[in-house]
Amino acid sequence: MTVNELTTSTPAEAPAVTGERADLLETLAKHRHFLRFTTRDLTDEQAGLRTTAGELCLGGLIKHVTSVERGWADFIVHGPSAMGDFTAMTEEDWARRADEFRMLPGETLAGVLADYADVAARTDDLVATLPDLDAAWPLPKAPWFESGARWTARRVLLHIIAETAQHAGHADIVRESLDGAKSMG
Repeated sequence: MTVNELTTSTPAEAPAVTGERADLLETLAKHRHFLRFTTRDLTDEQAGLRTTAGELCLGGLIKHVTSVERGWADFIVHGPSAMGDFTAMTEEDWARRADEFRMLPGETLAGVLADYADVAARTDDLVATLPDLDAAWPLPKAPWFESGARWTARRVLLHIIAETAQHAGHADIVRESLDGAKSMG
């Protein structure tokens, strides 16, 4: 599959589910599509360009959303140990995390999009097959989480949707700053 096919194809059909799960999958697919669409017809170099005052680039935004979705899907399955203790992160750990937001030497847009597609397929399978969306885990230790809070699988999926939508908006601004192209309008 070419980069253009990965970015302009319509959202993949979700597994045959109904009700709340179908709504979650449809919403995830819509926002993933908008995020991928911002990279249509770009070169690897363009996908790595910062076009605003911030540090964001299109390839880095997709890498970040991929990492976030992967981490939260692991949380749904394995609990807080899958994410680690954010309060114990070193400067080196934070530097690695910052690399999520940029295209590194040797990375390609096609590779970033393919990794995102793999993670999305895994999450979609979780949504379709989880025995109980009310299953909950305590959140990992992090300065941004309320101590002792627990999130259900449903709450985690809503967070993934919100994260994807928020970063699709960021990506639209970065792309418009790059060459005037917009996702909508």
